Amino acid sequence: MMRCAVLDDDKAQTELVSKLLGDAGHDCEVFHQGRSLINRLRQDTYDLLVIDWNMPGMSGIEVLENVRDGQHASLPVLMITSRSDDEDVVKGLAAGADDYIVKPLNPVIFMARVDATLRRANLNKPARSSAEWGIYSFDVPTETAMVRGEPVKLTAKEMALAMMLFENMSRPLSRSYLLGAIWGQNPEAETRTLDAHVSRIRSKLKLRAENGFRILPVYSYGYRLEPTGAGTEEAGDADD
Repeated sequence: MMRCAVLDDDKAQTELVSKLLGDAGHDCEVFHQGRSLINRLRQDTYDLLVIDWNMPGMSGIEVLENVRDGQHASLPVLMITSRSDDEDVVKGLAAGADDYIVKPLNPVIFMARVDATLRRANLNKPARSSAEWGIYSFDVPTETAMVRGEPVKLTAKEMALAMMLFENMSRPLSRSYLLGAIWGQNPEAETRTLDAHVSRIRSKLKLRAENGFRILPVYSYGYRLEPTGAGTEEAGDADD
């Protein structure tokens, strides 16, 4: 499941896009003003933005430029618009859109573009049963990590959190995003649980600069896992 934000002042359009994304198993949040979306991005994480170009006040292009200048610079963005001239397509892509879709939407083509965009961003991928990064390897079914060849037993939630951070290397992840993905509960009620789990995996896995990775808090937002240059090369995936 991906978390998607849809920006459009057309209610019928947002209902259609939300239904298409929801039917595909994605969680969707709707915004009708560009400034509202920008403010929300300061607090939360999304996997995909679907933005209409023609918006009152702050245009879709202005929103896109703001996104590309901030901590969500690599966030996949689909631009939806009634503008079909070649120069408009070029302008949208130049502003940072990953793809450009002209209205009226064809539902099949729209979802194919969504899947392709997420695939290019390496987000729409199946869960892995095992993986390796530098000195770390993880076996999800047995809830066991290996650190420099030494086994470390994790709980199911600790394993899920560690995999989420490693698979989103250098990407800031909000507290609500992590809580929703791993606990599926009301994010406001469980922030202490998240902090405790981050502390435990940092300690258990010895996530320190000398071991190649460290967990950094992102002020008033969440956490990110950052490579430090010491043994950070990804060793690849094992068979699922």
